[in-house]
Amino acid sequence: MTSITAIIADDEPLLRHHLDRSLAEVWPDLEIVASCSDGKQALESITLLKPDVVFLDIRMPELDGMAVANEIKQQSHQPLVVFVTAYDEYAINAFEQNAIDYLLKPLNESRLEACCTKIKQRFAHQPTQSATPDLSQLLSQLSQLPPLTPQYLTWIKASRGEDIHLISVDEVLYFKAEEKYVSIYTDDNSEYLIRTPLKELLMQLDPEHFWKIHRSTVVKVAAIEKVSKDFAGRMFVKMLGHKLPVSRAQQSLFKGM
Repeated sequence: MTSITAIIADDEPLLRHHLDRSLAEVWPDLEIVASCSDGKQALESITLLKPDVVFLDIRMPELDGMAVANEIKQQSHQPLVVFVTAYDEYAINAFEQNAIDYLLKPLNESRLEACCTKIKQRFAHQPTQSATPDLSQLLSQLSQLPPLTPQYLTWIKASRGEDIHLISVDEVLYFKAEEKYVSIYTDDNSEYLIRTPLKELLMQLDPEHFWKIHRSTVVKVAAIEKVSKDFAGRMFVKMLGHKLPVSRAQQSLFKGM
């Protein structure tokens, strides 16, 4: 039997990386042929590469997982779809009876292993069966679920000297990545340290309230006093005595302000 191929589609880089590594451990023979960061890229890869399985995040930019799955239904080659979701088990307990599976965020290795076993059994007993009936049923169930309310950070544990402090996110002016740490600067001019990488931290912050203005800097939008440019066209954000550079790639954030 030829190897089973799969595509991973999720807009969170850390989750894509974690799922890829976890699949390599629980299912070494599975061939990951593409890793996609949005729904449009996922659909293009599915059409081109015709994988056997797609691990598909429900919430993605460009096209969400629901839209991608609906497009898959129209194709002659229809892969099995495993939805990756932040919905809790109570909300999606109806999926348990479905041949197409789901994975909850954060990923659990034993649950992933069970999912892979189910897929292997599906291919072993019904290698040519279309996924359409299951996919249609699952899409119908998904459409009836209530909207997800994102859960963002409200408190952060950070160190200063030998002490650990509990800081409200509302008190934060900006985060700045250093060599091994991320520094937190608060509105009372205090500085704290955390070990969480800036990329990972950014995923836990409300994007309406915090913007990444530089590869090493994330600021609280409400604390920005003004944005200015120097004679060379370099842009800076000023906030409570701090002057922070804005990378050229991020200057579009402030267009029209």
